[in-house]
Amino acid sequence: MRKAIGLILLGMVVLLSSCTEEEDNELVVGLECNYAPFNWTTTNEGENGISIDQVSAYCDGYDVTMSSFIADELGMDLVIRKIEWDGLIPALLSDEIDLIIAGMSPTPERAETVSFTNQYFRSEQVLVVRTDSEFASASSLNDFNGASVIAQMSTLQDGLIDQITGVVHQTALGDYPSLVASLSSGVSDALVAELPVAESIIASNSGLTIVRLGTEGFTVDESDVSVSVAVRQSETELLGSINEVLNGISEETRNLWMTEALNRQP
Repeated sequence: MRKAIGLILLGMVVLLSSCTEEEDNELVVGLECNYAPFNWTTTNEGENGISIDQVSAYCDGYDVTMSSFIADELGMDLVIRKIEWDGLIPALLSDEIDLIIAGMSPTPERAETVSFTNQYFRSEQVLVVRTDSEFASASSLNDFNGASVIAQMSTLQDGLIDQITGVVHQTALGDYPSLVASLSSGVSDALVAELPVAESIIASNSGLTIVRLGTEGFTVDESDVSVSVAVRQSETELLGSINEVLNGISEETRNLWMTEALNRQP
């Protein structure tokens, strides 16, 4: 009996050790899975989808492609965890996830609590409007004087709205499906988004169009048009390793991945 108990205990130790080693080799990435083409939720795995941890669905998109590549290069097993936008940084700081790869801009405010890698994509800030609205022909921010404009809460885009003279800054919403519904229904005149997200929106909403203003548009810092991977400030070694991986990805490959994400989004 003692021998049997000893063997059982030994087996438990080996099992626990194996589980610990497996967890140590996991790279847990947090993202919304609701921000196409950077990330979205799907019921079909396809060639690019990754199973969402503790959810019977898959996550796909540009961020997932980037996450998979980083995990492979680091020799780690990728785990995708779906978290609301406002909960991403708290989840990182509480060790619930290891990285945020979610189309997040490395703003100075966020950099006070987390560290950011080099950029992995660069974009521009645009407005999405209804094709039949007076704002579809806008050529500068001044043309949106008096417009009701909306954006996602706790984002750079929501902060940019106040650059529009005379704007009606509407209460921010939590996700893009809600923003699109507000715009399509006429509650909002325009929504602010970065270009790939705007392209994703109009691809599935024929009644909407993109307004790109160039030099007559929003005033932004370099960090406002870049997206980076967020890590805990204590993870300096991991930060360096990810930067090495990113340095090996050409601009051509990054743009190809975004084009592919745009083409396969639901």
